[in-house]
Amino acid sequence: MKDIMKIIAGQGLKGDFFIPGDKSISHRSVMFSALGDKPVRIKNFLNSQDCLSTVKCIQALGVKVDFINENEIVIYGKGIHGLTEPSDVLDAGNSGTTLRLMMGILAAQPFFSTFTGDQSLRKRPMRRVINPLSEMKAKLVSREDSKYLPLAIIPVDKLQAINYAMPMASAQVKSAILLAGMYAEGETIVTEPYTSRDHTERMFETFGVKLRKFGTSIGIKKVDKFVSPEEIVVPGDISSAAFWLVAASIIPNSKLIIRNIGINPTRTGILDVLKDMGANIEIVNEKWSGKEPVADFIVRSAELKGVTFGAEIMPRLIDEIPILTVAAMFAEGDTIISGAGELRVKETDRLAAIEAEFTKMGAKIQATDDGLIIHGKAALKEAECYSYHDHRIAMALAIAGMAAHGVTIQSPHCVDISYPNFYTVLNELKK
Repeated sequence: MKDIMKIIAGQGLKGDFFIPGDKSISHRSVMFSALGDKPVRIKNFLNSQDCLSTVKCIQALGVKVDFINENEIVIYGKGIHGLTEPSDVLDAGNSGTTLRLMMGILAAQPFFSTFTGDQSLRKRPMRRVINPLSEMKAKLVSREDSKYLPLAIIPVDKLQAINYAMPMASAQVKSAILLAGMYAEGETIVTEPYTSRDHTERMFETFGVKLRKFGTSIGIKKVDKFVSPEEIVVPGDISSAAFWLVAASIIPNSKLIIRNIGINPTRTGILDVLKDMGANIEIVNEKWSGKEPVADFIVRSAELKGVTFGAEIMPRLIDEIPILTVAAMFAEGDTIISGAGELRVKETDRLAAIEAEFTKMGAKIQATDDGLIIHGKAALKEAECYSYHDHRIAMALAIAGMAAHGVTIQSPHCVDISYPNFYTVLNELKK
């Protein structure tokens, strides 16, 4: 039976609701808690395929995990030297975050471990993490001259600190180096061309580890122990909220109130771009959830205009390019995006997927080597489009279809990777 979902056009979205927990913070909460000195209760945990991949890897390394309910778990930390050798291959599923951050942790462990992943993850480049970890004297070997999964991590006597200048800003690569750096002799320093999301740095602070920050550089020295908090409350994921921010902006007579969203400044590029486009977004009830700032959003429909943005803001909104493309399709004038070459090596080649699938709907889009040119206000039509098993492509297609004349999505259920009840919420907001 063909796996498809039909999205019909919607009008006047209304709702007051919460967004699932932040995927990036959920991953890190589990990993850091596993290395902590006492049990940690994680609330608003994102119970999605990606985050469950991290939980399963931690369990395979000897850490006990209790599910209190679907979105609340307790991790029984074993200390930063308490992990044990897994008896089988660790499977990161579709999760690049699971894989790359765990590579940093396991590079320093006194035991052998191996990783694999799903078909998509096995095509994603690993050398960008393997190279700096190898400079730290870690021993990692993978397929095609240490480029792709499967990957083996071979124990070494000790890691050495490095001073590493990253060729491109990447929170996953930075995090892997810092996590390995906490086991290394000396101070490990990572420098980015632009500051990427800093959830790892904030999580280190939550667990009592002081980092040295200067410019776009972060330094970490050898860590003796993590001091665990009793609980971590995960904010709502701004990357998931982004779909509703755009939907309410482009569908007339809409008003949505979205509660308890993380507004970490390394993640709020989506707000900056939408406001530049003329979106009507209020940020209210600002407060803190641990070391992470949170707030509520009130978004109303608005007339958008095309904008130009590039590499400098990209680390703050790289995951939001598919849904920003949808905003640009409904905006007056052209939107030009550059500096987004990393999208070529995400769950799929997102630049190619955006051009191919939204063109089927009548959008006027050209993919460049590192970005997109979107001509706004093209005449759109109903179409059948393919998700490429990429959750962000599927959700962006759904919003575009709802704002236009409908869409049929092939392989729609990949949204479970980050937003399992996305289609349920979509239908509720249309009522």
